[in-house]
Amino acid sequence: MVVVLIISVLAMFSVPAVARIKRKARTATIVNDFRVFAAAFATYAQETGTWPANTSVGVLPAAMSGRINSQAWKRRTPIGGQYNWEFNQVHAGVRYRAAISINATASAPLPLDMAQLQDLEQTIDSTFNWTGGTFHLGTGLVPLYIIQD
Repeated sequence: MVVVLIISVLAMFSVPAVARIKRKARTATIVNDFRVFAAAFATYAQETGTWPANTSVGVLPAAMSGRINSQAWKRRTPIGGQYNWEFNQVHAGVRYRAAISINATASAPLPLDMAQLQDLEQTIDSTFNWTGGTFHLGTGLVPLYIIQD
């Protein structure tokens, strides 16, 4: 009986730790994707003098073919949803010239996980501020990585 009690107590403490580790791993993957994708888009803009045209969720802009791994762009993200290139779009009343968002699709729903979003915010911007820095919450609370205001 004592052994069962000890195992139960240990399990009670380990479950939140495992959840936190999983959340951090998802955050690290998304932060890396955002930075790799943003660098490719910024390089394209530097070379051509313009940003690629806006596309639908999960669709890699044709101009970025060969610059970004299309499989990485089109896959379901670790938190759900798919990546979306946003050129000259408005979120929460603010127009952004270049951004990458994560949006829900029929095949990849995006559950609202505020702990995950807060972890992304703090990892990307080092502070907690939904409207400042590089990471924002866009219209519909979609994660939004700003490349150019």
